[in-house]
Amino acid sequence: MTPDLLTTLRPLLAAEASAEAHATGTEPGDLEQAVWLRLLEHLATDGPPPDPQGWLRGAVRAEVRRARRTNRREQPYASEPADDLDRGPEQLALTAARHRALREAVHRLPGRCSRLLQALLSPRDLTYREIAGELGISQGSLGPERSRCLGCLRRLLPPEVAAREVRG
Repeated sequence: MTPDLLTTLRPLLAAEASAEAHATGTEPGDLEQAVWLRLLEHLATDGPPPDPQGWLRGAVRAEVRRARRTNRREQPYASEPADDLDRGPEQLALTAARHRALREAVHRLPGRCSRLLQALLSPRDLTYREIAGELGISQGSLGPERSRCLGCLRRLLPPEVAAREVRG
């Protein structure tokens, strides 16, 4: 892709993607990536478009239509893909061992991380407001604090507990 074409189209694509992405439920950055890919494919087969701005607007609209069709066709699972029902004794033992390792690691966390994660994992299903009240911190600081504590927890956990298999 020529640098001047990239420089010319970048602000227009950012504006078009921001304007159109909300209607499809996609992120503007994802829409931008899809259009850049379309442009690269177009350049490889047909060369630069004669009207780059018009082509870009058309490509954004086409990607938006594709995203809408995809969103209409996608259906949620009736149950979780990795359903825990009908598991054998070995799976139950492995799950219990992972849960035990997780609980032990949460108790070893420094500072108020242990209390925060225990509250988040509580079977009482506390809201952020309730957790903030219990810990005596502002509700707005719970998210950043949680992220920091989860990072600490990942470092404490053995790899087989921290990295579960990917779903989807």
